[in-house]
Amino acid sequence: MKVRSGRGRRGAVRTTALALLALSAMVSGCATPSLESMTPQPPRLTTATQTHLDLINLPRSKGKIVAAVYGFRDQTGQYKPSSENSFSTAVTQGATSMLVKALNDSDWFIPVEREGLQNLLTERKIIRAVEPQEGGQKAAAPTVPSLLSASILLEGGIIAYESNVQTGGIGARHLGVGINTQYRTDQVTINLRAVDVRSGRILNSISVTKTVYSYQLAANVFRFIAFKDLLEMDTGYTTNEPAQLCVLEAIEAAVIHLVAEGVQDNNWGLYNADDINAPVLQKYIEEQRRQKPAGKIAANDTTRH
Repeated sequence: MKVRSGRGRRGAVRTTALALLALSAMVSGCATPSLESMTPQPPRLTTATQTHLDLINLPRSKGKIVAAVYGFRDQTGQYKPSSENSFSTAVTQGATSMLVKALNDSDWFIPVEREGLQNLLTERKIIRAVEPQEGGQKAAAPTVPSLLSASILLEGGIIAYESNVQTGGIGARHLGVGINTQYRTDQVTINLRAVDVRSGRILNSISVTKTVYSYQLAANVFRFIAFKDLLEMDTGYTTNEPAQLCVLEAIEAAVIHLVAEGVQDNNWGLYNADDINAPVLQKYIEEQRRQKPAGKIAANDTTRH
C-alpha cells in the first residue's frame, strides 16, 4: 500500500490553494462589486443612460406641444414568479410618472396634470372659497386662471413582459476546480401613441422593446486533499438589470421616436429645419427606416435632401 507523506499532502494543499487563489482573482477581475458599493450609500439621482442623454439633447422644437397623460399603465397582467406571494407585479406601476418626466425633460412638450386632476380641482375650489371678501361679497375678478388645455393626448402603456426569452451558460471543471457562467434575458415592450384632441385621430403610434439582462458568474473548488480531508470553497456574483430602469429607458426612447416620426409626418416642426440632419435625431430616424417597408420610406422621406 502506498502511503502519502506529509510533504506530499502539504504540496497538494498548496497546489489547490494556489488554484483557488487564481480562480478567485479571475472572478474578482470580472467586475466583482467593490467594498464601497456594498456599504450604505446616500440617495442620489438616477444614473443618466445614453437614451436619456439623447432625449435632453434633441434639437429645439418650433413650439412646445401641450400634452395630457391620463394614465400609462401596466397592461401585461404579469406577476413575479414567487411561491410565497403571487400578487407582486413584474413591472413598475409608476410608468405614468416616468412618461410625464420624459416629456418634460425632452423640452418638446408641456405636460399638464391629468392623473391627479380631481385633487387639482379640489385645491382650486378651496382657493376660490377663501378669496378675500368685499362688503360681504366675493371679489369680482377671479384669482384662479383657467386650466391649460392640451392639444394632444398621449395614450398607451406597458403591453408585454416576457420572462426567460433567452437563457444559457457555460462552465468547466478540472480536478475539482471549476468555473461557470449563466445568463437570462427578459423583455419589456411599451406602446405610446399621440392622439389629436380635436379630431380624435391617432397622429403617431410607437412600440419600443427593451431587453432586461441577468448574469451570474461563479467559481468553486471541491476536492479531497487527503482521506477524510475535504476542501470546498465558492466565490462569485450575480447582477440583475433593474426592470424599472429598463421601462424608463424604453419610455424615453419612445418619446424620442414619437418626436422623430412626428417631424417626418409634419405633425410638429423644428425651430431650425436643418436640424433634421442632427446626429441625435438621425440615429432614431435611421432606426425607423429599417423597420418600414421600402415603399413607405420613399413616400415619407423628408430627410437629407
